Amino acid sequence: MKKNIALVAGGYSGEYVISVQSAVTIEKNLDSNKYNVYKIVITKDSWSHTGNDGQVTEVDKNDFSLTLNGQKVKFDAVFIGIHGTPGEDGRLQGYFEMLDIPYTSCGMVTSALTFNKGYCNKVVATLDVVNVSKSVHIFRDQPFNSTDIFNKLKLPVFVKPAEGGSSIGMSKVSAAEELEPAIQKAFKEDSQVLIEEFIKGRELTIGIFKADGKVNVLPITEIVTSKEFFDYEAKYTPGITNEITPAPVSDAITSQVQQAATAIYNQLNFKGIARIDFIYEEATGKLFFLEANTMPGQSENSILPQQVRASGRTLQEFYGILLDECMK
Repeated sequence: MKKNIALVAGGYSGEYVISVQSAVTIEKNLDSNKYNVYKIVITKDSWSHTGNDGQVTEVDKNDFSLTLNGQKVKFDAVFIGIHGTPGEDGRLQGYFEMLDIPYTSCGMVTSALTFNKGYCNKVVATLDVVNVSKSVHIFRDQPFNSTDIFNKLKLPVFVKPAEGGSSIGMSKVSAAEELEPAIQKAFKEDSQVLIEEFIKGRELTIGIFKADGKVNVLPITEIVTSKEFFDYEAKYTPGITNEITPAPVSDAITSQVQQAATAIYNQLNFKGIARIDFIYEEATGKLFFLEANTMPGQSENSILPQQVRASGRTLQEFYGILLDECMK
């Protein structure tokens, strides 16, 4: 018997458009022989499903169900396709946990922790499995000054919203006078800002997921951009960035990245798919943690689908694995 799957997309953040693009790929690659897929777009104004006939039906939030043609549709699982809040920061996860509906991502606590880059860095640093760049975590409603920041960090630094994705609101600061404008830019996106020292090196990212209770790693991707850093434009404008999968790195570096990613995945109690980003500092041979992404982009040309295909799997197989794992 087919399973009813809710594919949730949209969200409340600037990543809404990216989420909708991801949902197109996910929906296209969910096996129609195994699943009845209902795409539900979540915005601040509505949670709704649009049928093939164009009819819009609002979700009953009391039990996360739809009433279609007089019949109540309840879901066997939810495929979360939202980047940013509320699908990547633990909010929807807590809601589905209260309703006892399985879903394809990390749990509420892990999602909330990893979504906040400042808090996540602090926890990853305690694991002693990878280096973490020096940083300062500031808040809009608490005083801060540039002198104190520069006493703790050396230039250049990255300034980014603590809770946000797709590099929206992010700046690289190479001169002291650039810091304040960069902080204000980041505060337009979030009430918390992370300022961290720049690490010069190769940007490497790896997808990781659990199947049959076993952690699996995907091929590593190296990100090479013609821009100064991998910002929103570099991520989503064709030709600016070269994403090389598998990454042209040695077996030793591959093993280092795989081991660090697996340790982070296990010790932070990840579930489902994640993509963990690192910087490999060639001058020292040190690996630095950059961030953990618990809802990586899924559009056709996104990094994670590239890694899935390079592993010899189809997206249909891969998404089936994620759903099967969450429904066990």
